[in-house]
Amino acid sequence: MVAAVPRIESVRPLDGMRLLVGFANGQWRAYDCRPLLGRPQFRLLADRGFFGAVRVDTGGYGISWNDDIDLSEYELWTNGTPVARDATAAMAPA
Repeated sequence: MVAAVPRIESVRPLDGMRLLVGFANGQWRAYDCRPLLGRPQFRLLADRGFFGAVRVDTGGYGISWNDDIDLSEYELWTNGTPVARDATAAMAPA
């Protein structure tokens, strides 16, 4: 049986096209968005102002920038890199 992926509580854009994602279980993950730029639907993320407008979707099932550009909690949890809680304060915002 596969464990349920926790819901997202917060998201913060970081330098280098990364996101710091806080999950309901208290864990944090850093997610690198640079590989997404190769896909046409994600090219707007290259704009720093647009990238910084990321928000958590209602219910915490994902994040989005607009109605067309979003990522699921599963993607962020599975492909994000775990970050120690005490290291999150030192991570520079975008």
